[in-house]
Amino acid sequence: MDENSPMFAIAMAAELAGMHPQTLRQYDRIGLVSPTRTAGKSRRYSMRNVVQLREVARLSAEGVSLEGIARILTLENQVTALSSRVRELEGALADELLNRPNRRVFAAGVQGDVVSLKHGTRSARRTEIVIWRPNSADRD
Repeated sequence: MDENSPMFAIAMAAELAGMHPQTLRQYDRIGLVSPTRTAGKSRRYSMRNVVQLREVARLSAEGVSLEGIARILTLENQVTALSSRVRELEGALADELLNRPNRRVFAAGVQGDVVSLKHGTRSARRTEIVIWRPNSADRD
């Protein structure tokens, strides 16, 4: 069971959120907090819906309008979805890197920087001569 699993009937969700069931119906009608529906059209609220209802109550008590609350919830839902997608992509990238060892090749550049090379290519051969002269601080 995760936080998005629909499990609470409207009476239980209203009790958990500290609201009247009619308030939940109104929020569903205006699209503020929309539960899933069963085959018989009954509302089923998830734990995430209950948390959102509590947030609606808190914001409403602070004087935020329903339009403002709707915007806040929309943005929070987008953040949640994007965070989930980032975790998914990070996992896919980690899997790809683990499944493809030695696919990345690096070399030292002229200034000592790291240069990424395509697999199977060599860095350009250099013929310059570099003379190293120790600093006076290095001699001690």
